Amino acid sequence: MKDKTIDYALRATWQAVSRMYNEEASKYGASMSVGFALLSIDKDNGIPSTALGPQMGMEPTSLTRTLKSMEEKGLIVRKKNPVDGRGVLIHLTKLGKEKRELSRDRVLKFNDVVRQHVSEEKLAHFMEVAGTINELIADKLIFNPDEPDTNK
Repeated sequence: MKDKTIDYALRATWQAVSRMYNEEASKYGASMSVGFALLSIDKDNGIPSTALGPQMGMEPTSLTRTLKSMEEKGLIVRKKNPVDGRGVLIHLTKLGKEKRELSRDRVLKFNDVVRQHVSEEKLAHFMEVAGTINELIADKLIFNPDEPDTNK
């Protein structure tokens, strides 16, 4: 199956990328999710906590755990939203901004090395295929909840 299914190739590749980023992040006492969060927070204006989870595609429980860890490490501070007093803005600290740049450099290095080994044409095709898969899933064209399951 591993050489015949699209989902296997996607899953195996993502697991390898995730493992690579986690190994790199562990050198700095972080994780891939912390690095991704650092990159998702606007370095100048912060981000509403309610917008961060959907932007990262992270479940609320995982996001809460990640933010708590980041706060304990001094990477972020939570501030009351001046526009909506009920909300909270997540801001990067000075250390958070430094670690954000480190995360950014790691992501750019990954992209540079891949671009050295894969042609722009192949990358364009890859992005197109990934986009199509995401659209098929978002539009529920693979597993439509309204269709009866004929394999029961």
